[in-house]
Amino acid sequence: MLRISKLTDYGTVLLAHLAANQATVCSAADVAQATGIGLPTVSKLFKSLARAGLVKSTRGSNGGYRLSRGPQHISAADVIDALEGPVSITECSAVDGDCEHEGVCSVGTAWQRVNLAIRRALTDVTLNDLIRSNGPVPTFRFAGLPITVENNGD
Repeated sequence: MLRISKLTDYGTVLLAHLAANQATVCSAADVAQATGIGLPTVSKLFKSLARAGLVKSTRGSNGGYRLSRGPQHISAADVIDALEGPVSITECSAVDGDCEHEGVCSVGTAWQRVNLAIRRALTDVTLNDLIRSNGPVPTFRFAGLPITVENNGD
């Protein structure tokens, strides 16, 4: 199963909070209280997000964090890269992949194309898209049949 980690999910929540409060610098303590995520986790995530250039930190008594650029310019791929590293669904689709079977593998190229398609999809989704709570629920096709993702208020 392809799934982002809980920390990446929390990181997205933190970025969404900053996006909703772009006019102010938010302290880690305030963000922890507003999101219900523990302060140690918030601090750890903000450090990673700052290192990746997604947030800027300001020191001092009025210090805190804010987005380094508008939420329309931060992609889901940016967030995943910052907190988990680049997406690679197989060893051979990783940038530094080192599969011992690569020389004789007949499916590696196909998996690399799948990985690239996933990467493009994640790049196309912005933080703005992620925080829209009242947007339409997407419909997907599986084996030619439409599948609707149900929005149960989560």
